[in-house]
Amino acid sequence: MAERKSLKGYYLTTFLIGLGFFTMGLMDPLYDTYVPIFLANYIDSSTLVGMIMTFDNVLAIFLIPVFSALSDRVETPIGRRMPFIVTLLPVAAVLFGLIPLSALSSLWLLILTVFIFNLSKQAVRGPVVALMPDMVPGDLRSEANGVINTMGGIATILGTVALARLMDVYVTLPGMSEPVNDILAFPVASVFVILAVVLLFIFVKEGRSQVPRERAKEEREPVLKSLSVVFAQKDRSALYILISLLCWFIAYQGVLPFVGLYSVEVLGTSSGTASLAAGMVGIAYAIFAIPSGKVAHRFGRKRTIRVSLACLVAVTLLVYIHSHLTAGWNPTARLISFWALLFCFGIFWVSVVTNSFPMLWQMSDYTTVGIYTGLYYFFSQAASIIAPPLSGGCIDLFGYPSLFLFTAFFMAVAFFTMRKVNRGEPEDLAEGE
Repeated sequence: MAERKSLKGYYLTTFLIGLGFFTMGLMDPLYDTYVPIFLANYIDSSTLVGMIMTFDNVLAIFLIPVFSALSDRVETPIGRRMPFIVTLLPVAAVLFGLIPLSALSSLWLLILTVFIFNLSKQAVRGPVVALMPDMVPGDLRSEANGVINTMGGIATILGTVALARLMDVYVTLPGMSEPVNDILAFPVASVFVILAVVLLFIFVKEGRSQVPRERAKEEREPVLKSLSVVFAQKDRSALYILISLLCWFIAYQGVLPFVGLYSVEVLGTSSGTASLAAGMVGIAYAIFAIPSGKVAHRFGRKRTIRVSLACLVAVTLLVYIHSHLTAGWNPTARLISFWALLFCFGIFWVSVVTNSFPMLWQMSDYTTVGIYTGLYYFFSQAASIIAPPLSGGCIDLFGYPSLFLFTAFFMAVAFFTMRKVNRGEPEDLAEGE
């Protein structure tokens, strides 16, 4: 039996690759917290806000798998993922900085800006994520993914706890007589994203593919044919884990766009404080990402994910009860207890996210890493399309607390479908070789 490798020799590489995840972790929480608030300034219906938060992802659901698979097939002096990263991420950063400015102008300019922003960001997401399994051995990917998710968690903390406070700062813009707020966090975050891209390009050297050109040429099937091969496999583990992640992302994406509005409308927080709800998840993400990879390394990825899903069901049910039990509490105590529950949510959520990607990568080989990465994002983006209108409808019909019953239900479904997943553990790579 071969001696298991240690991540020790890969920490620096993993940390540098994590700069790509840092950019996503910085932009996503600010986007998810404040864009619904910007939209709510024009639109009264939570259902319609949820629909607008998802329609831009309809095209992204196709772009992510295509660009992920395309990056499998690209050979350049700077690698196969890096060309996409150094071109598309800076474009996304600039557009991200323009979002609050467009919100001051009109609803249609806001919608157009977030639409184009999401196209560029979602197109690059697959190549960013596929960079890690290219450079880290299969049996170390849960731990490496923990390091990378820690980077994303640190970015979430920076965005939601530090930069979000800038949303309460008033600035005077050219052409405007009165100072305005709800602006600064976005352009400042854009600067951090561009800096991260520069560092990633300088210090991460992909090199050329290690697969012989003749073999790579033979194995490069059309994308749709490759997908059909994945789903035609006798072992349906890949299919069941994709169904599971569809469910848990429906649960997560259903609650995420409205947690800031929940904080403002139900708990009475300010705009700058609203993001701290997502910030609690980010803090837990940063603290527990690496430990969750180590736990899975010891006890197994599937077991870790299923236990975490069961705990997520319990936590979201507690959040639902919290809204009723704390109705008469002091506002500060009510807010702090809400944040504490979201911190617990983040602990178990990062355990699911950290270990699910390595399970899929374990089922791939060098020439199909991008395809499996694309499948992951195809299903997760499908969830981002499905979830917000459904959860927004629940809010319109039954009030804000129903949001957490919605989340608990889909986490429970994912718990049961994960039972049918039989592959994806570190030792499975050796068995398939």
